[in-house]
Amino acid sequence: MNNWIVTAGVWAADSPLNHDYYVDIIGRYWGKDDVAAEVEGYQRDEEDSDVPVFLVVSRDGEDAGCLGMRFLGDGIGELTRMFVRKPFRGQGAASALLRGIEAAALERGVTTLRLDVRSDLVEARNLYAKHGFAEIENYNDAQYAGHWFEKRLTSARPVAMS
Repeated sequence: MNNWIVTAGVWAADSPLNHDYYVDIIGRYWGKDDVAAEVEGYQRDEEDSDVPVFLVVSRDGEDAGCLGMRFLGDGIGELTRMFVRKPFRGQGAASALLRGIEAAALERGVTTLRLDVRSDLVEARNLYAKHGFAEIENYNDAQYAGHWFEKRLTSARPVAMS
């Protein structure tokens, strides 16, 4: 489906979309469904809140997912908070977010995108590879990261990849 709308949003740890992100990512890590205490603790102790570019993808007025970018300097942007709610997965929402973030990056002078991802997030690693991200050496000290990716951007408009 190509009827996704990607808009600029504001990252807030306590938003419903981010809450769903935390439940999903923390639940997968711990391998359990009830992670309310862990989510509450993470939101309370969150120190990684520098997300100056934050996109939300929606369809029919319902927020389906999000993706953020922070600036590392020297034309490098780091992707963070990639998330698509379960009912919308496999329908192109994540691809729409990646196209949107590439356009937002180029508008801000970012020519290289980087990200890290946990080893258990196989779908995410496949998504990034599909969109031209190549695995690179560790570039940060992210506690849970197992894989690091990079993509060099061109000034051409990102190609739609659904």
